[in-house]
Amino acid sequence: MTANEIKMILGLEAHPVEGGYFRRTYVSKLNVELERGTRAAGTAIYYLLEPDTFSEMHVLSSDELFHFYLGDPVEMLQLWPDGHTELVILGQDLAAGQHVQLLVPAGVWQGMRLIGDGKAALLGCSVTPGFDFADYIGGTCAELAAKWPEQSEMITELTRC
Repeated sequence: MTANEIKMILGLEAHPVEGGYFRRTYVSKLNVELERGTRAAGTAIYYLLEPDTFSEMHVLSSDELFHFYLGDPVEMLQLWPDGHTELVILGQDLAAGQHVQLLVPAGVWQGMRLIGDGKAALLGCSVTPGFDFADYIGGTCAELAAKWPEQSEMITELTRC
């Protein structure tokens, strides 16, 4: 199945900030009161990457759980508040250490892209407390590379500098 077929079947649209394609599939009817405002208890989306797209480096105020559904593997760069970094692969090859489910805790910077000649990857993202665009913070090359210099090359590739 091609990326265009997946987009059409699932009704995906270009993500207005992050890159890639998405469609919100769930918003909890239960709301929670937080210091930053009222949020749904949880939300979920489909998320698709193609070769000419990437998920830009960003950080959320909520935990985000990724689910790998189908397609080619993706690599996710995580930049942790304590200064360490992780490069994690989401994909179906469990024997090779790939993840079909992966948690990105609140406060951890993240960005991802297809690996090599990958054509498409379909993932799901569940966020608790629920996602709100007011909680999305994108990073700049300079800001992130200064804090995590060992990852400056990949940071540059996952930001819109």
